[in-house]
Amino acid sequence: MEKKSNERKSAATRKPGKTRATGIIKKTDSTERPVRTGKTGATGIIRETGMNEMPIEENGSGNKLATKHLGGNGQPVKGGRPAKGSQTKGGRKRIPVILVTNDDGINAPGIRNLVEAVKGLGKVVVVAPDKPQSGMGHAITIGNPLRLNPMHHLFDGVEAWQCSGTPVDCVKLAVDKVLRRKPDLCLSGINHGANHSINVIYSGTMSAAVEASIESIPAVGFSLLDYSVEADFTAARKYVRIIVEHVLAHPLDKHLILNVNFPAVPENLIKGIKVARQAYAKYEEDFIERNDPNKKKYYWLTGKFVNFDKGRDTDVWALEHNYVSVVPVQFDMTNYVLKGKLEKTWKS
Repeated sequence: MEKKSNERKSAATRKPGKTRATGIIKKTDSTERPVRTGKTGATGIIRETGMNEMPIEENGSGNKLATKHLGGNGQPVKGGRPAKGSQTKGGRKRIPVILVTNDDGINAPGIRNLVEAVKGLGKVVVVAPDKPQSGMGHAITIGNPLRLNPMHHLFDGVEAWQCSGTPVDCVKLAVDKVLRRKPDLCLSGINHGANHSINVIYSGTMSAAVEASIESIPAVGFSLLDYSVEADFTAARKYVRIIVEHVLAHPLDKHLILNVNFPAVPENLIKGIKVARQAYAKYEEDFIERNDPNKKKYYWLTGKFVNFDKGRDTDVWALEHNYVSVVPVQFDMTNYVLKGKLEKTWKS
């Protein structure tokens, strides 16, 4: 009798399924899982773990991000998108995990358009700020607690969480507590407003992408040169999909960061994509001085964007001529030219 009871107990432990917070049992196949099948976080949701591998198509065309593959004809890039359920080296079928975040907040139209643009290219998970965080740069929250709240109703069929912290906090929490693994790709945006030239330094959108890259997650930040809540994202959605398909099909580097900006023009006026460099430009700033109702002074930052760079290979030039600009950036801020000069003159 005791032996039969133990057999029942043993069979129960082998039940191929996990119960989530919703009470729904998800079917799993234990033979396809790594030894460590998952962790349960504070949310009570069990996450799959495993290698951060990306299904890609092998071809001999190389990995260079070429304008000819990303032209204005709207056709998929050469090599195509990774098909849903692509084969991995072990023969298993899986799809890439795509983390989506932004700095305008989870309710911004830009992030909704970004999610719609990449649906079907992988498992999309959204972790974004609960309020606008523009201009936060690479700020992180240290002295205050962070909170995650489910917002799955915002995006049809997409798991979504809002975070009380900065865009960088969102990436950190997504990797450590929501996904419990590194995603295959991080997408940030679509930002309302330009992030070309010097804006990349201040941008919360781009800082989220940079944080992902620091964690060895390829990342792309997207921005539209239109601050309006009613901005038209039609063209941006088209080119987001083209670029993401290319990045998934032709992985270049685990520290990849692309700063992508879209001109605010109708789709038929966009000429294609230009891989560019960051223009030398900055804001000529001023502080307007005012008095509050208590007669105490306060200051309001204003400024005018001035481009000092006349090159035809810059992001500013590309956008002014109706191209989508793509600038590869990096978190290594070493000036290697100056380093070489200093090594010759500064002897220890």
